[in-house]
Formats: sequence, structure tokens, C-alpha cells
Amino acid sequence: MNIISQVAKGMQAILTCAADIIAQNSGFIKRLRKFTGSVFVQTLVFGWLSNPKATLEELSQTAATLGLSVTPQGLDKRFTSACANFLLKVLEAAVSVVIAQKPVAIQLLQRFSAVYIQDSSTITLPDVLAVVWQGCGGSTEKNTSSAIKTQIRLNLNSGELTGPYLQAGKENDLHSFLSERPMPYGSLWIADLGYFSLASFKDLHSKGIYWLSRVKSLCKIYYDGKCWDSLKLLETHCHDNMDIKVILGARERVLCRLMAVRVEDEVAKLRRCKIIQEAQRKGRKPTDKSLKVASFSVLCCNIPDELLKLNEAFVRNRTRWQIELIFKLWKTYGCIDEWRSEKPWRILCELYAKLIAMIIQHWILLVGCWQYPDRSLFKAVKTIKRHALNLASAFAARSEQRIYEVLETIQRCLALGCRINKRKTKPHNYQLLLYINFP
Repeated sequence: MNIISQVAKGMQAILTCAADIIAQNSGFIKRLRKFTGSVFVQTLVFGWLSNPKATLEELSQTAATLGLSVTPQGLDKRFTSACANFLLKVLEAAVSVVIAQKPVAIQLLQRFSAVYIQDSSTITLPDVLAVVWQGCGGSTEKNTSSAIKTQIRLNLNSGELTGPYLQAGKENDLHSFLSERPMPYGSLWIADLGYFSLASFKDLHSKGIYWLSRVKSLCKIYYDGKCWDSLKLLETHCHDNMDIKVILGARERVLCRLMAVRVEDEVAKLRRCKIIQEAQRKGRKPTDKSLKVASFSVLCCNIPDELLKLNEAFVRNRTRWQIELIFKLWKTYGCIDEWRSEKPWRILCELYAKLIAMIIQHWILLVGCWQYPDRSLFKAVKTIKRHALNLASAFAARSEQRIYEVLETIQRCLALGCRINKRKTKPHNYQLLLYINFP
């Protein structure tokens, strides 16, 4: 099945059949009428995909495009706790759909069966929603009691998106439902320090999964028969770079490679400034150790040297920022953390609907530009927004052929104008992946 067929069938499954069934089962729609669960979801998804700051009046016009006549006030009355529960279940159904493109042509990525990057982003909600999603508190009295954390995992090879899975803002990243989702043998998993867990690393290794991570400064390091302070080890053995086998942790005892490079003075100075600013923000004084360690970039992994060289590892670790790019797209262009209302249930409904829209948006990205290493997701998202209401019209016509035609049009547009220009200084991440000097 080609990618357009995958996306068309996925959209139809979630935005028509699944939405109607969930609406009936959840009690959101109690009797058959023109106002169905599918039309309601399509109104919100396509309306906010086209304009994430759309007013109720604009959403009513989107509903009219879909063949439903409803006033802005009529829409507003729909945003209840039952509606939020309905939209959450539709979101969960969308998350369960797996759509992937052919692997992107980057040799450094294709050495592994899949390359996964994982991260989370927290969205603050009104305090009254703490009964649904509990926050972690804060220094201010308002808007600290409720927050929702979105967890996603992205396969850089195929573009397959796993998530977003939702959890309370107070919960640790390690407790995400994503930890229960299997990854294939021979794949690579990259995540930030929030997911650093020696027990998890041992579990991944036992399943034949490679991992690459930064190192927590307080982690015990055993090398050459003795326990080292991380700074002392770096100052002793990393003159320019270092690639040694160590054991991490006093209890877990994880055997792995520890890789480090000294960074340029300008980079080290910039890092120290950020450390000082962050410490000041929290009312603390930065430690001398943290300031000195800023002179090094340090990674650990279970990947054998013949599969990943030292210089390749640091280029590969930079791909982790691609997951933050996804969140930036969702917040900047999808406005998932913004809303026009102060009504709690309407806010929660809007968040769920926008997350569904972001999943649909990502599927469409796979249609037109994921296979190009020099893709510009920012340009691509702008193009998708311009065609969102055309998709709504295709759904209103209940024509699978019309949906295919709109997706084919978007595919042609994305293929032509959504690329990144090369840079001679400060190369883009895709340039480093493509043109790294392999030893």
C-alpha cells in the first residue's frame, strides 16, 4: 500500500467510522441525527488545522463546509466533560494507527532497523482541571495545579510517529506508556537525560536494542579498575577526544562505551552562561564541577565501534533535536498550548482536538516530503494549512477519490517548495548526516 493510500485510509478510519462509534459508546451523541461524532471531529480538526486560532464563528463555517448548520453558540455548548472524554478516545484511536514512509536515504540512519528519538512536552492547564490531569506545582499560586505531559517517539528512518501519549504533568518521563511499546531488534533509541536509567539501558540491551544517551554527572563511573569522578576522568583521559569502555552505576553495573570530546572555548563559554542563568533562576549558585564539565560533550552507548564511530555518534546525537522540532511545530503552528476561551472543559476539548489535528498533519508530512533529507517541516506545515479546508470538502463529499486527489495535490506542492537551502557555515543536521567524513 502506497503512502497516500495509508494516509487516506487512516484519516477516514479515525475521522468517520471510529469517531461515530466512539461518540455513541461514550454517550456524547445519544441519538442519531445530522450532528454526528464524525462531523463534529472533522469540524474541529480541519478548522484548527487550517487556523489554530479560529473563532467559534470560523469553526461554524468549517462545519458548514462539512454540510452541518450549527451556530457558534451551538458549538460552544458542546464543549463539556463528555465531549472531552469523547475527543480523548478519538485521540487514542488515532495514536493506535501506524503510518510509515519508505526509509529516508541517509546511510548513517540505515545501519539500524529503526532510529527512534523520544521526548516529552508539558502543557499547563487551568487549576480546576487538576482532577483530570495533576500538575507538579510551582512558585506561583495560579496555573500550577494542573498540567498534561505529551510523550512521543519518532522513527527518523520512516517518519513513523508513536504517540502522543498523555500523562499527568507530575509524572516522571520514565513512567510513560511509551516504555511499554516495543521497538524492533537492531533499532537505536536516543533520548534526553530525563530518560536516563541504567535499568532501562540493561533491559534494552537484553532485547537487542541499541541506545545512545548523555551521561548524568552524578553517575558512578568505573574504569581501569577504580571508581572515577566524571570530571577527573575527563580531565585525565580526554585531551581532545576519548572513547573508552567503562562500567556505569554502582548497583546496575552497565558495561558501555563512554565517548567525549572537548568543545571549542566559545561553545564552553556559552554553556557556562546558560548554567549560571539557570542556577540564578532557581535561586542557586552553580557548582564548580558543572562549570568545568561544560568544556566537554559526553555520551554513552552500547553500540559497537564497528557500527558507530566516535565522530558519527556526536552527529547522530544531534538528531535528538528533531523531536523538539516536532513540538515546536505543534506549538508555533498548531498552537496546542493556546486557546481563546477560559472555560476549562472547552480548553481541554481544544487541546485534544488539536493533538488529533497534529497527528493528521504528521501523516500528511509523510506523504509529501519525509523522503527528502533536506525537507523543511516549517514550510511544509504552512502548505498543509492552506489545503486543510480542501480536505474538509473532500470528506463532506464522502468521496474516497476526492480525498486521494487532495492528498496528491498536497504531495506535489510539498515536493516542490519545501526544502532547506544548504549552509556552508553551521551546516544543517541533514548535511552532517549526509556528508560526515566516515573513517
